Amino acid sequence: MADLSGARALPTIVPSPARLLPLAARYSLRGQPPVLAAAVQALGLSYTDKAACSASHEGRAALWMGPDEQLLLAPAAAATEIEELLGTALSGMAYSLVDISHRQVALEISGPQAEALLCVGCPLDLDIEAFPVGMATRTVLGKASIVLWRIGPQVFHVEVWRSFTDYLTRFLAEAARELGG
Repeated sequence: MADLSGARALPTIVPSPARLLPLAARYSLRGQPPVLAAAVQALGLSYTDKAACSASHEGRAALWMGPDEQLLLAPAAAATEIEELLGTALSGMAYSLVDISHRQVALEISGPQAEALLCVGCPLDLDIEAFPVGMATRTVLGKASIVLWRIGPQVFHVEVWRSFTDYLTRFLAEAARELGG
């Protein structure tokens, strides 16, 4: 995993409703369903091939990104263990596993206005009935490509490329002002 000890904090010029989450181990896993199932189960999670679903437990998560792709997340300190578990579970199988820990950061957007705030720049219907807890998908927020994962009724996890963090936090701060928050 890349050394992120020099990672920049969120800018403080504009207050933002987003909270930067701790560093994490992130992997893009591509493969056929048996590969995905073996990897997710090796992390102690339940595998599903249902579109836009996720599984999470004790800081580990697997987010469905497509029929042949999972985004795997874990605490940064568990990176070596995760890589060993996946190496063992996927031995002899055809797959692609790419460490993308250095590329992305995670933000949490929570509270009673979280859904409304995200709707300012996201084209998805984020009503709890349309986008329930556990749902995860690629989308856009403003002009940034993101992975959006609903982890609670009023809590969203946003994965964004590190280079868009400043833009996105400023976008969210402006959206919050527009909403009166």
